[in-house]
Order: sequence, then structure tokens, then C-alpha cells
Amino acid sequence: MTQPKAPEILMTDAVREALAVTLRGSEELIPQEDWVKKLLRSEASGTPLRIKLGLDPTAPDIHVGHTVVLNKLRQLQDLGHTVIFLIGDFTTLIGDPSGRNSTRPPLTREQIDANAQTYYRQASMVLDPSRTEIRYNSEWGDALGSRGMIQLAARYTVARMMERNDFHDRFHAGTPISVHEFLYPLMQGYDSVALKSDLELGGTDQKFNLLVGRHLQAEYGQEPQCILTMPLLEGLDGVEKMSKSKGNYIGISEDANTMFAKVLSISDTLMWRWYTLLSFKSEAQIAALKREVEAGRNPKDAKVALAKEITARFHSVASADAAEQDFINRSKGGIPDQIAEISLALGSDGAALGIAALLKSAGLASSSGEGNRLIDGGGVRVDSSVVSDKGLKLGAGTYVLQVGKRKFARVTLS
Repeated sequence: MTQPKAPEILMTDAVREALAVTLRGSEELIPQEDWVKKLLRSEASGTPLRIKLGLDPTAPDIHVGHTVVLNKLRQLQDLGHTVIFLIGDFTTLIGDPSGRNSTRPPLTREQIDANAQTYYRQASMVLDPSRTEIRYNSEWGDALGSRGMIQLAARYTVARMMERNDFHDRFHAGTPISVHEFLYPLMQGYDSVALKSDLELGGTDQKFNLLVGRHLQAEYGQEPQCILTMPLLEGLDGVEKMSKSKGNYIGISEDANTMFAKVLSISDTLMWRWYTLLSFKSEAQIAALKREVEAGRNPKDAKVALAKEITARFHSVASADAAEQDFINRSKGGIPDQIAEISLALGSDGAALGIAALLKSAGLASSSGEGNRLIDGGGVRVDSSVVSDKGLKLGAGTYVLQVGKRKFARVTLS
């Protein structure tokens, strides 16, 4: 006997638009039908939906990769919904085991507090602070106590917990799993209960934890949240996910010139993925730009536009324009308007200084040996002229030293 077909959900234009905004650049929306129902109910009642993102302050700074999820929050915020920016000061004490093949050492309370101080300020570069609810999960985590934690643990099974890939792989490899690591997904899920969230966002590596939230909400008699996973942004190398430890990142607190130049360094292929995940341009605008490039327009034009958009978001339009001009000057071998001014003393009896030692003293090389290697590679200039002689010595005077395309210093020897 065939099952009756579920009735089709009739969407309004506003809900259809909201669904398109939700899905843009996303990896997975679970379950999409429930999200549409929530959107329809919100439109009919005029009550904003509660949309949650939790971030553990494991480091003091946020990089551009983190803003993939923040951008999505801002888009949903612009549709009129309530964004909850949750700082996981309690869960950080446990340590997130997601994607780990070993136990992650927890941070101290002092480290967590120091990192948390900068998180919301940096996130506010993307989110609208006036429409953002900021919360700390220590509010309810500390209040749970031993009895509450035991009662929470009783609502999830070990068998379900071991379905998680990293736990499964570590168990079969004989790698230790500490009992406290099981508490992390439980506490992240309990955050959704405490906040009564309608939608939780996270990276693809957080899918298991997000699903635990749905399960626990049902356990506590709430309507389960929907979950939206966002892809992990590839870093500057176009291969590994953006990470400070891999050195392929752009920090959102980096200066405008560095940020602009780093965006321009990505490949033409990666540029389009960054457009989808980082740009606030509409999909139609991005598609039109891509057609122009395919028709013969220089892809660098599109990359410059992306670099200026990202730089302006975290600095200003004027700073982005200045960064573009600075990059042009550097590309032409020109000298930036603002470079470090350094005064150094000559050797004993006014003896001239060797170029390699001078590069080290000016902070342009970590050692004289590195300075010599840079000279061998043709990457050192003095007053715009390439240095080929490692025996070069400079006497009294002022010189502009350049290493590569981005390191400059005006050095006065006396």
C-alpha cells in the first residue's frame, strides 16, 4: 500500500527569498521543510526566529574563515531575525574534540577570559550589534552543578556518542578518549535548550554537535532547532582550511594593506568560492561578473573588487582605496607613503655596516644568514636597486631597504 503524499507547503515570496538567503553558500540545511515552516510561522506572527552561533574563545583573534558563518548570520539578521552570539566560556573549559585525533588540553579560565574580550568586538565588524544578543554559556553551565550534569548525561547514550567519527576512529585506533570529552557535545546541545534556538549554525565539522542540540531540545519538550552547516573556507593556499597554525589566514584585525594584498594573492579559481562565501554581492551580481571574466575580462579586476570589499568591511572604503594604491606602488617598484623609520648607529669609529647585518637590525630578516639568503634570491633592494653583492656595506646616510614586495624600512645610519 502506497503512503499518502505529504501536502506541499505553500511558500510566500518573502519566505522563498529567506530560504534562498539561507541556502546560499551553505553545505546542508536539516531539515529544510521544518525551516520553511518556522519561516512561515514567523512571517504570520511577526515574531523573529532565534538563530544561534556558538564560538569557543580558544584564540584571541578571529580570521576571515570565521566570518563565513558570521556573514550568514548577518544575512539572516537583515531579514529581521534575532541573532544570538554565544561565547562558549564554559565549553572551552572542556575542550572541543571535534576533528581531533587526541585529547585537546583545556584552557585556563584566565586564558579564556582574555580571549573572550576580543571576540564580540571583532564579530561586531560583521554583525549589527543593535540586533545581536550576546550570551555566555557559563550562565547555565555553572548553574547545572553535579546533579544537573548527571541528569543531562542520562538523556544521551554512549552508543550514539560513539557514532561520532572522531570518537569512533580514536576508539578503534586505541587512542585514549577522556570521559570529559563526551560532555562537550552534550553541553553544546544544552546551549540550544537554554536559548530555545530555532536554527543553529556551524561549520561542517560541527554537524554531530548540532544534531545533539536537536535531540536534547526534543528531550526537554521543545521544538527541535534546524541546523545549517557552512563549508570550511580554504585558506590562501587554496588547499587547507584557513588556520593560523597553517599560516594561510587573513586576520580581520590585520592592517588594510596586508589584508588587501593577501586577498589578491589567492588563485583565480579560489576567488569565486571566496566570492560566494565572503562577498555581500548578490548571486546574480557574482554570476554576471563571472560571465564577464569568461568573456575575456581580466580576472584581476574581479579579484581587486573582492579585495576592496573585504578590506572596506573591516577598515573603511578610504582605507581600501589607499591599500589598492599602495599595492600598485609596490607592484611598480614604488615606495609606500608610510614605512618604518629606523635610526641605527654605525660601527666603531664610524665603520660602515654590512647589508645582511643591517637587514637583521632593521627587522627585515630574522638573522644575517637569512639576509644573505634573501640577497641570493634577488629579493633585497636598496633605494630601489637590487642588491647582488652580499659584501655590500653602507656608510652614513639614509636608505630605503626593501625585502620582497611588502617589507620596507627607511634606515638612517649615523
